[in-house]
Formats: sequence, C-alpha cells, structure tokens
Amino acid sequence: MQVVGEIAADLQPRISSSSLGISPGLAGGESGLALFFSYLDQARPGEGFDEVAMELLERTISATAENPLMPSLYSGFSGVAWTLEHLAGKLYEDIDGEEDAGEEVTAALVEHVALTPWQGHYDLISGLVGFGVFALERLPRPGGEECLRRVVARLTELAELNPQGITWRTGPEIMSEKDAENFPAGNYNLGVAHGVPGVIALLGLAQRAGVECRPLLDGAVEWLLAQKLPPDLGSSFGYNVASGAAPAPSRVAWCYGDLGISTTLMVAARAVGERAWEAEALEIARRTAERSLKESSVIDVGICHGAAGVAHLFNRLHQATGDPALADAARRWIDEALALRRGEGIGGFLAWAPNEDRELGWREDAGFLTGSAGIGLVLMAAATAVEPAWDRVLQVSPV
Repeated sequence: MQVVGEIAADLQPRISSSSLGISPGLAGGESGLALFFSYLDQARPGEGFDEVAMELLERTISATAENPLMPSLYSGFSGVAWTLEHLAGKLYEDIDGEEDAGEEVTAALVEHVALTPWQGHYDLISGLVGFGVFALERLPRPGGEECLRRVVARLTELAELNPQGITWRTGPEIMSEKDAENFPAGNYNLGVAHGVPGVIALLGLAQRAGVECRPLLDGAVEWLLAQKLPPDLGSSFGYNVASGAAPAPSRVAWCYGDLGISTTLMVAARAVGERAWEAEALEIARRTAERSLKESSVIDVGICHGAAGVAHLFNRLHQATGDPALADAARRWIDEALALRRGEGIGGFLAWAPNEDRELGWREDAGFLTGSAGIGLVLMAAATAVEPAWDRVLQVSPV
C-alpha cells in the first residue's frame, strides 16, 4: 500500500496540471485513472481520492462529447460508459443533472451491434465481446439486455463450425499489416484480449444473465480444449491456430497464454455450473504456476502482459478455488512485480512499450491496462479487503 500511495502521489499533480496528455479511454486514459482513484478511496476513505476520481470522470465525459471516439471498449466510448456504469452508486449518484449518464451510449451501441453481416472485430479489446462486457455492466438498466442479445446474435452469425467444435476466425483484413503478412488466410486467436477465450467468458456470463447461448458456448469450449499442446512444449496453449503454422508455446499473461485462458474458462465454468470445465481450468492454472519468471517471458509489470497481471489472475483463481498452490503463485508474482520497480516513472514503474515510431523502450505509462494505475489496482486487491470488481472488464471476476 505504500507503493500504491506513491503511484497516487505521482499521478495527482499531473492530473491537476493536465500534463499527462492522455485520452479519455479506459486502457490508457482518464477512465482507467478514475477506476484507480475510486478504488483507492474505498481502501483509504476520507483522503480526497473520490474527488480526484470525480474530476477525471467529468473530464472523460466532456472530452468524449467534444471529440467523438470509436466504440471500442478499451480505447473508445463504450469503455468510458463502462466506467460510468461500474462506478455508479460507488462514486457518484448523478453527473451534470443526468439521471442516466449511459443512456445515449447504450442506445448507440444497441444500434451499432444490429449491423449484419458484422464486418469488424469480434474481440474483447475493440469488438463484439467488448460491447457485451459493457452490456453486462449495464444490466439491469434499460438497453443492457438488448445490447447483450444482439452481441450474442452477431457472434452466432460469425461462428464457424468444424469437427473440433465452434470457433471464430480473425481475417487478414482486420489484422495488423505484420500479422496479415504472417497469416494471409487469417488465423484463430487463442488470447483473451483478441480471441476465442474472451468469447467463452462472455457467453458463460450471458447464459447466466438469461441470454440463451449454451450450444454456442459448449462448442466453443470443445474447440478451445482441442487446441491443447503436447505436454513437452512448455505451455498448454499457443498464441493462435493457423493452417501451416507450427504450434509454439505462449508466455504467461492475461492477454495471451495459459493463465488468461484458465481464468476465463473458470469464469465460464462457474457461470453455468460446469464442473468438468472448472477442473480443466484448475489443471491449466496449476501447471502455469510452476513456470518461473524466466520461462514466463515477463519483462515489465502492467496488467496486460506483466507481473502484476499474472499476480492478479493467480489471486483471483485462488479466491475462486481455495487452491494453496495458486495463492503461493500470487504472492510470488506480487514479489516479482515489486522487484521490477525501476526507481523511475510513475510510482517507480516504467513500461516496456513502443513509441509512435514503434520503437520499443522503457517509458512512463499512467494507464490501467499496461501502466501504473493498473499496477496500483492489483496491489490494492492483494493488500486490502476491497473487492476488485473492476476486473470484470478483464473478464476474470469469479462468479
């Protein structure tokens, strides 16, 4: 919590002076910072952190109104709206006299996900799964259920049935230029952030919320488990499946790899009461817990693919199962996260990230997904009794 305080102390003057120069979005912008300060207010009430969070929320609303964003969850207006929905009743009752701050965004998303055939991404970060995550947070308020039903309908239309089950293809037309060169026929993504595991978690939660999609969910889990690698390759799953591509072991992270898959599979299993899936998720998690820092390809600390994210997922898996090996792994990875402080940056943390020219290097990152605000949220989750419900946006909250 001392480190959390140092993150807050580094962020506050930059927020007041507006020197961060970041967007209103959730992943790296002011919405993510609002999450951090709101939860810090719950952990350390009466110190004014709620006022900082409110200032950030109001700025995100103004910025979104002045400069319309894309709809994506992690960088667009649905992520701003998700934050408003999530913090309603915790941080505020009313903003600018509006009784329902998310009404217009919900209506826009309901209309957006009515488009068929769907031409965009299906994933969590910027596509259909992300819109579904917003819809779940919106429930039971108006528009939430309809948005969720339409998301499931679009995912049903995009689904591919093959002998291994049901899956979703990422076509080269929506890939980055480099990925499109490597996979000219597209691929089947195995990461939570951009692939099938994110769909599985959403479908489980949608089924639990009363939107019928069990056959789709069953087929998706069947397909995912059919992609398990031979035990001697070092990880249970690779990064993707593509015609002619040899399987390669993946790192330990939320965005890609075994740990994210095990956690989202656990979420789906708990949502629909499927004990066999839960046992699979636990087996994958236990195997992942045995991997060392060196074997895990972890370089920095952020939630997406860093030590803090790994620690948090092990923490959540332990809370869901009571498994002591997962608790040990969570503590070990918290230690790794703290050991990776560099004495520079926000709260002593720098992220290994590309600049505008895509050159990798150590850089300050204030944000939720890869930066210091997210690290602070993970540390609070490990050190306090405040329920880290913010991780519903990652699809890793046990149910």
